[in-house]
Amino acid sequence: MRFRHPDGSTVHLAYCTNVHPAETLDGVLAQLRDHCEPVRRRLGRDRLGIGLWLAKDAARALVTDPAALRNLRCELERRGLEVVTLNGFPYEGFGAEEVKYRVYKPDWADPERLEHTAALARVLAGLLPDDVTEGSISTLPLAWRTAYDDERAESARTALRTLAERLDALEELTGRSVRVALEPEPGCVVETTRDAIAPLTAVGHDRIGICVDTCHLATSFEEPGTALDDLARAGVPVVKSQLSAALHAEQPHLPEVREALAAFAEPRFLHQTRTSTAAGLRGTDDLDEALTGDALPDAGPWRSHFHVPLHAAPAAPLTSTLPVLTSVLTRLVGGPHPLTRHLEVETYTWQALPPELRPRGRAQLADGIAAELTLARDLLTDLGLKELP
Repeated sequence: MRFRHPDGSTVHLAYCTNVHPAETLDGVLAQLRDHCEPVRRRLGRDRLGIGLWLAKDAARALVTDPAALRNLRCELERRGLEVVTLNGFPYEGFGAEEVKYRVYKPDWADPERLEHTAALARVLAGLLPDDVTEGSISTLPLAWRTAYDDERAESARTALRTLAERLDALEELTGRSVRVALEPEPGCVVETTRDAIAPLTAVGHDRIGICVDTCHLATSFEEPGTALDDLARAGVPVVKSQLSAALHAEQPHLPEVREALAAFAEPRFLHQTRTSTAAGLRGTDDLDEALTGDALPDAGPWRSHFHVPLHAAPAAPLTSTLPVLTSVLTRLVGGPHPLTRHLEVETYTWQALPPELRPRGRAQLADGIAAELTLARDLLTDLGLKELP
């Protein structure tokens, strides 16, 4: 979906396909048919943006076979879909029964991460619509925090500098500019937007910036205005933003609140949980750890890294951090010029919701994704952006 900003520039809105598990190129093509096109039809749009997730094997097939890349581009056009952004965070296995810590491997100290991301950039340059010259790729925030020493930090910085050089060469070759964005996430080396400033400044290239995920920002209790002001002062570009909402519990000391939270503790994804105290941010790596004993102080609200549907906050006594998303979006695109032009709805946890909240079948999932995009569209139009055909 495209929107005209009051300054005349185009802002793109997509939804991320990592909600649909697929490891191969055939699986990606099936996604377009079974999920993405039905969402577009529900929205009554001739064109829908998708934030494509390409696992290792799918990306390799596309970058080594020009005919396969042409075929994917044709399939996108035939089904009324377009791609300006990729989710390059998960490497493989995102649809596995247990993902947890595996999603952070390989990290930016491992050569595989550089090669995979460079391959994604070449693929994206070939998928961008004819009238679009800028693409974006979100990636993990360097590494999970453990086993990350000075030597691995230097390897990661070197890899990002090498990537920037390859992106420069890609633009010279294709005329397409691709930028890569570190996505701060709780528990990682770069947990907050402020944590991103030093490593990105050290890399020192405007092709490498930040992806502001509004669920992650809210989970870490970051104040949106302060976070974005800090990035602006440091000259760190907001390459893209993922529109998502975290799970919020206002009174986690109450038994009924803990019981409600326990329904969201599940074995597939990691749900880092945080609370803000007078002594600073406290947290656990997963929601079930927070619910065990006194691992996490409960005098103030808890927030958990669980991407809940934007349009459907959990039932009381829980809620979501949608107000944080709204505040971030206002700062990103509500001013005289957009701070980023790539927005991506990223609720990948539909099948990890408590059983009674999960969609039953493809049709209900498509309904839910369409409802999220409708909410995002309404937020953008309320900020003065005009939806384009």
